[in-house]
Amino acid sequence: MNTLYSRFSLPTAKLTAQLAARLLAACLLMPGSLPAIAQDDFTIVFLGDSLTEGLGLEETEAFPHLVADKLAADGINHVRIINAGVSGSTSASGLSRMQWYVRSRPDLLVLSLGANDGLRGLSIDEMKNNLARTIEFAQANGISVILTGMLVPPNMGPEYSAAFAAVFPDLAAQYGIPLMPFLLEDVAAVPELNQADGIHPNVEGARVVADNVYAFLKPYLPEA
Repeated sequence: MNTLYSRFSLPTAKLTAQLAARLLAACLLMPGSLPAIAQDDFTIVFLGDSLTEGLGLEETEAFPHLVADKLAADGINHVRIINAGVSGSTSASGLSRMQWYVRSRPDLLVLSLGANDGLRGLSIDEMKNNLARTIEFAQANGISVILTGMLVPPNMGPEYSAAFAAVFPDLAAQYGIPLMPFLLEDVAAVPELNQADGIHPNVEGARVVADNVYAFLKPYLPEA
């Protein structure tokens, strides 16, 4: 069965030189750009869609929960994880949802919205504005932000796909926040790591996502 990601060019594979440069610049942000102060309850909100929620998986199999497991295994017990993934959500929901989750007094937001915007062919300018407003709200409330990038299937057309992918490094550079280039790195377009829909990671795929997210996230956590 062909998947929507079957012809994805993974980050840096077929991106334009300009986009690759933007991506590199964003990824070179140093951990010091996220001030982290050790405290008893460092709270991370993973704000996303079905990829974050873990559609088709048990709650304990979603990648944010697996990240929490990895933290515990490493003896990092002062970090609390909130899985704020909602299936079907677009970037338009980001601000209102953060206005709710700010009540939890999070220290760090991992922002993973935009996939559904791309799959529906929604306005890229609106998506960028929605993400920007969410980032600005978080920063205004003293919440650090990590942004995760996303790609769209090639059937959306090369111009749309390139413009969509460019949003994430552009925002990372604009707001001085770290960028994890592609949330589904090593999982997209790998049939054995995805469910039958070819979009959502299966149990093994979620483990790969969790491994990658944890490796990227760990330098930005406060010391024990």
